[in-house]
Amino acid sequence: MKFPIKHIISAFLTLTLLVGWVKPAYAADGIITIIPGNVTNDVGNTITISLEGSTYAFVNGAVVILNGSAYIANVLTTGVLTFDIPIGLAPGTYTVSVKNPDNTIIPCGGSSCSFVVSLPVVVPTATPTATGTPLPFTRPQLRVTFSGASSKQLVSDKPFKFTVNFQNAGNMTAFNTQAVFSSADLVPLDTGGVAVVGNISAGGGVEVEQRFTSQGSLSGKTFVIIDVMVTYYDDKGTSYSDKFTLNVPTGGSGSGSGIVYPTATPTGVNTAQLVITSYASTVDPLQPGDQFELGLTVQNMGNTTAKRVTMIIGGGSSGSGGGTPQAGGVSGGSGEFTNFAPVGTSNIQSLGDLSAGGALQVTQNLIVNVSTTPGAYPMKVTFSYVNKDGEVINDDQVITLLVYSLPNVDVSFYRPPDPFFTGQPGALPIQIVNLGKRTSVLGSMKIEASGGTLEPSSTLVGSLDPGGYFTFDTTVFPDISGPMQLNITIDYTDDFNQSRVVTKTLEITVEETFIDPSLDPSQSGGGGEVIIEEETFFQKIWRFILGVLGLDSAPPDSGGGIAEPVPDQQVVPIPSGGGKG
Repeated sequence: MKFPIKHIISAFLTLTLLVGWVKPAYAADGIITIIPGNVTNDVGNTITISLEGSTYAFVNGAVVILNGSAYIANVLTTGVLTFDIPIGLAPGTYTVSVKNPDNTIIPCGGSSCSFVVSLPVVVPTATPTATGTPLPFTRPQLRVTFSGASSKQLVSDKPFKFTVNFQNAGNMTAFNTQAVFSSADLVPLDTGGVAVVGNISAGGGVEVEQRFTSQGSLSGKTFVIIDVMVTYYDDKGTSYSDKFTLNVPTGGSGSGSGIVYPTATPTGVNTAQLVITSYASTVDPLQPGDQFELGLTVQNMGNTTAKRVTMIIGGGSSGSGGGTPQAGGVSGGSGEFTNFAPVGTSNIQSLGDLSAGGALQVTQNLIVNVSTTPGAYPMKVTFSYVNKDGEVINDDQVITLLVYSLPNVDVSFYRPPDPFFTGQPGALPIQIVNLGKRTSVLGSMKIEASGGTLEPSSTLVGSLDPGGYFTFDTTVFPDISGPMQLNITIDYTDDFNQSRVVTKTLEITVEETFIDPSLDPSQSGGGGEVIIEEETFFQKIWRFILGVLGLDSAPPDSGGGIAEPVPDQQVVPIPSGGGKG
């Protein structure tokens, strides 16, 4: 069967249209947009990726692939995600794809499948400010990487060359660098100790040389110290300075021959050394005006005997050179005696000889000056003695004495108290008087009594001026008769912020409560009533006859005669508390 040519052409056009519809749809099925498309690497950036089509979908846990490097993605929807690129990412063009947790890679199906990372645009400042504060890590920083002398060991009076390498460890150029050399044992040659270094670029280094000679003998020294002061500037004019302390070993020959001798091996110290290992005062705490005895334990911590030891309280010396000390050679008058002064004897005592490792007890009578304020006061103690070579040695020690100013208060009654009876309340008129010479700040006062109770039993005192007083009225309820002690405690804080207590004791006498014997129920039979016997008929006739005869015909009294009847009455019982006496 034959088809007409027009049918063939129509079928070809239809197929072409179908291919045109299918291919664009497949090409767009994937990543189509990346926003933004151009970023700088001086700040962090967040990139948004959009997906089009139904073949792929973003899944939680997906990662973004940039030129082979993976970055964690934040999936917002199945078609949108974001990811962060770090600061400092290398400049360039990055191709983007997405990889799901099931290793499915979503390709880029659109035209915008990459983004560009570029360096920030630097806008030069109009005028650099010399006084601007340098930003962190944007400054020159010099350090010493090597130092040494031309000789392994220095010799007295022989010049040598000292070399120092400076390196700029910062990230800016160090401008106008200058190095100044100084030493207590050496004299700089040629340059006067000043070396002009110039500019040192970031990461670069420079070597500086300085010639020296010894200033006197180097005998007995194992090394000498060389100080190097370096000054420099940054590009804004800000100045910097660094000081380096370097050391060089010495030969110490002192011959000037140039021969380097080996250093002798140390054999240990061979001398005496006196140390105060402990001390105490007979008065604690010390207050202005107190006289006390200071006891010290002195021990020879050296390995030779200390001869003719002299102790000087307050500091001093005994001679200035070698040999045997002469009479009057001990000086103790230059010591410090503002707060503590010797009493009874001078501040100088002769202790004799003290062998190596030996110890002895020493005492000194002192007084605290009345004008001394509370505080911690160091006291200098000098031990002057002669060592094994006949040289006079002065060992200075310092001890610390604490001076307090504690409250001086009197606790008493501001008036004679009323008599006290058992079971009866009684007033206690208590008064606190400040007898000291300075204001005292007191805390709470508490009163306790044996054999009774008080109400109230505590109060807050507060500040008391010199000569001032504080009164406190309380009531005591005694339980038993006899002497009663009132124990009074007052809390306060001393000059060194430590809690302390003032304790005082007052005594009162409690008497038994007085009971009227006429009101004693036991005298009327113990029944609690007064019983009046009624007259009989014959008693009345007898009184009538007595009356006719002119005799006493009055009724008998309560002792057994005839009495007029009286109404019954109750005797009020006496309670244990009693009435006020």
